[in-house]
Amino acid sequence: MPTPPDPSVLYPDVTAFGSLATALRAEADAGLAGVPVTSPDFDPLLHATVTSMLPHREPLQISAWSHERRWSIRGTEPFQSLSLIDGRTNDLAEVARAARAWHDGAALNDIRQAVPFVHLTGRFEVPDLDTARLVESEWQSMRVEAGELDYAWQETYQALIEAAHAEPALRVLYPFTSHWALRFSTTTRPRLTVVGPCLTAGSDGTYGVGTGFITPDLGLFATAHEAVAVAMRHMPSVLGPVTLGG
Repeated sequence: MPTPPDPSVLYPDVTAFGSLATALRAEADAGLAGVPVTSPDFDPLLHATVTSMLPHREPLQISAWSHERRWSIRGTEPFQSLSLIDGRTNDLAEVARAARAWHDGAALNDIRQAVPFVHLTGRFEVPDLDTARLVESEWQSMRVEAGELDYAWQETYQALIEAAHAEPALRVLYPFTSHWALRFSTTTRPRLTVVGPCLTAGSDGTYGVGTGFITPDLGLFATAHEAVAVAMRHMPSVLGPVTLGG
């Protein structure tokens, strides 16, 4: 990989202000007045954070790209540190508008409508950490992600997620993926408690079910519904409600 240019080459305007935080304030033209915006001492030109008035939102993370002029944002919730919003743009004024909306506690959908580059991950905010809602939020995020993938096997993977979500006994478990393998937990992040088989969607259109990680020792199947049915038969007979994993 080629060596990235010096930040002053890509971001001469930010360099002139001395930090991304100061440049954001200037770009916002008083739109960030009274909002805590900071840049770290170790890399002030490439990073900034903007706090939120809502206690169930972590500070918005803003990062400048190193190989081309562009900025990324990521807004997370504090318990699981999972993304609620993200996005990328080459317009610093848009970043400032997104930062203001995040700080002010605007609803996620309203942030997206006001600042079109913002991408909603599908997760929604659960301030009271209700476990059923956290499970629902994670399923929604997983379904959104599956529908947005740009891989040859996207339809195969999406079919697996939808088939698993359609099964009531699986839908009440906390879903998670690792290397695009679908697994289930009886606790939420940050400490997962794995239960039941591992489901995989192959690039050849088949679906695997295994007792181990990405090891289809329980069989390969032509449809997602067949794979889910086999996984169900190997689930523990008694599963209590999902609890907080922390």
